[in-house]
Amino acid sequence: MLNKVFPKIHNEGYKFLVIFGLATLILNFLNGFLGFVGLVLTIWVYYFFRDPERVSIEDNNYLTSPADGEVLMVHEIDGPKELNLENKKFTKISIFMNVFDCHVNRSPCEGKISEILYKPGKFLNASLDKASEDNERNYYKIINNHNEDIIVVQIAGLIARRIVCEVDKDKQLTQGERLGMIRFGSRADIYFENYKPLVKVGQKTIAGETLLAKR
Repeated sequence: MLNKVFPKIHNEGYKFLVIFGLATLILNFLNGFLGFVGLVLTIWVYYFFRDPERVSIEDNNYLTSPADGEVLMVHEIDGPKELNLENKKFTKISIFMNVFDCHVNRSPCEGKISEILYKPGKFLNASLDKASEDNERNYYKIINNHNEDIIVVQIAGLIARRIVCEVDKDKQLTQGERLGMIRFGSRADIYFENYKPLVKVGQKTIAGETLLAKR
């Protein structure tokens, strides 16, 4: 119960907690109401950087969600040209993470990372379609146990300014294992073949646990 009230936080969050905590003390010295606002913001920062444990299905016939958030789209599309996959058809699911969602991203399947590619870009609203092509983003190409490419893309949003990658090329992943996080509102895309989507637009997802697709 205590872990739910005070969840573990991601390492990226500690410096922000210190900054907001000090600012709150200063604001409270100047004005009680401003100090209260600072306290509320400090609590929000704490929960934004929460990094709870998740339990995945550990079944190679399913893909789990790479992110907490809301499903924006489920459709067929060409693969990312940045990975030279534009001549292959994939199903793409986009998940929008608002500023209240947990922002730790996870692997949708067991597999090996064959490529990681970072692309600088803009910081448009992550809920827009063109954010997938225009915004700062980080690609993970994962070869699953069926020898298929599963692509996860971290996409920075309107106020996000840093994509954090916590894995390296050639790393062997377990389903639901942490890939990294994005600081503040953002988005995650996943591309796959030979799976049938199990989610629909508007549905909420939980990283590492929600079943996105089934073979």
